[in-house]
Amino acid sequence: MTTTAVIPARYGSTRLPGKPLADIGGKPLIQWVVARAQACARIDKVIVVTDDQRIVAAVADFGGTAWMTSPRCNSGSDRIAEVLDQIDSDLIVNIQGDEPIIATETVDSVVAALENDPACPVSTAAVPLRERADFESPNVVKVVLDPQGYALYFSRAPDRSRTGPDVGRKGTRPVWGLKHLGLYAYRRQALLDFVSWRPSYLEEIEKLEQLRFLEHGYRIRVIQTPHDSVGVDTLEDLERVRALLVPQKDIL
Repeated sequence: MTTTAVIPARYGSTRLPGKPLADIGGKPLIQWVVARAQACARIDKVIVVTDDQRIVAAVADFGGTAWMTSPRCNSGSDRIAEVLDQIDSDLIVNIQGDEPIIATETVDSVVAALENDPACPVSTAAVPLRERADFESPNVVKVVLDPQGYALYFSRAPDRSRTGPDVGRKGTRPVWGLKHLGLYAYRRQALLDFVSWRPSYLEEIEKLEQLRFLEHGYRIRVIQTPHDSVGVDTLEDLERVRALLVPQKDIL
């Protein structure tokens, strides 16, 4: 079974335009994401898909592979699906182009979930939610699981089943639920089915495209990981990531 990581990278971010090319330790942000993907044991090939020639040129400069896609793509999944006929792989991994500290262990675990369960069409990841402010924030996506570890629902709202945190073992920080990480592994047909459907009712309410899968009866396996990530959406996020990554710049 072969696996290709496809990294959607859009230039025109509303809050941080051009962020795939933002400098982190003398390297563009997108290079850090590509390096993470290339370091994954279960990834065979890494491709960046973008709507801007400047990103294609930057990726070529550090020896990566980047393909142009239509500027009309509404989401990263749409952008990946547009080039799917050029990718000869059984599994496709969607790694967000603004996640330069995504853990390789998390990516490999999400891929392994599909390798180990032929009936599972889609997998993703979640991390314990330990801050009440994040639990209440609409910018942090929460996921609720069934007893088998499949997603029941994703929401920007606090988990209504919770009246407080799970304290856990003595000395550990409370857990307010699970934060969804923007990482997916798909079987080819699952992704093709996804883009063939119109945006769903709950998807449009929550502004969360993964709900389209659930509304069409597709199960999403959720791997729980201790490794949190930071998506770069604002200048504050960028500064936080710089502080984390610049001491490691020799890994590239």
